[in-house]
Amino acid sequence: MARQPIGIFDSGVGGLTVVRAVRAALPGEDIVYLGDTARVPYGSKSARTVERYARACQAFLLGHHVKLVMIACNTASATALPALQAASDVPVIGAVEPGARSAVAASRSKRIGVIGTLSTIRSTAYERAIAALAPDAAVTTEACPLFVPLAEEGWTDDDIADAVARRYLQRLFERDRAIDTLVLGCTHYPLLRDVIERVAGELAGAPVAAVDSASAMAAAAVDTVGTSAGDAGAAGSLHCYVTDASRLDELAPRFLGEPLSGFDLADL
Repeated sequence: MARQPIGIFDSGVGGLTVVRAVRAALPGEDIVYLGDTARVPYGSKSARTVERYARACQAFLLGHHVKLVMIACNTASATALPALQAASDVPVIGAVEPGARSAVAASRSKRIGVIGTLSTIRSTAYERAIAALAPDAAVTTEACPLFVPLAEEGWTDDDIADAVARRYLQRLFERDRAIDTLVLGCTHYPLLRDVIERVAGELAGAPVAAVDSASAMAAAAVDTVGTSAGDAGAAGSLHCYVTDASRLDELAPRFLGEPLSGFDLADL
């Protein structure tokens, strides 16, 4: 299985932040990425629909004989992880548990905030994952659906982003001003990290650390496939598939950190 690729999927291109982290941690691994860009966002859809979409994405990756499936999408991880694990004959890593682990490790006071899509927040997945790791932690959550279009428009550090972040985070910190760590529970949110951390710090009256699941998921991938997997002497390949190519050349570099060399269309 050493030369079989790692499979990663997301509802759109935001999961390329996870691809970026995995490539840094496991540079010799081949990666197959699927972005379900035709049906993004998942965050406003029902749990049943998200599970159906996620099953189709995973089946596509398994058809490419991957040795590991990584669910970059927080919404799919929060609502469909057990079903996806049951349907796979290879390991499946979600975004929620690694993100929760990062938050617990980063928090000094164990007062943790979680922001994400409507579906992710309604699932209470982060509360349950954090409670399993730190039963004494207090978790406060807030859905922030407008952060996704802001990230995709590139409006990540201007007056509009500041006003939207302040509107959402004000509600969060009104419920707990002692929050010292904030989980960015969506792959789009790291693009807004600077404005989120700045506004959160102002509302809390002290620095607030923003954490996301990308680096933690990459560490989990290392634990699963081993640091020596792949040919250490050669860089692994990246093969990207999307279900709709609209704006891909514009959006993908924001998340991947470099231009996308190419992609293929997938029909799910």
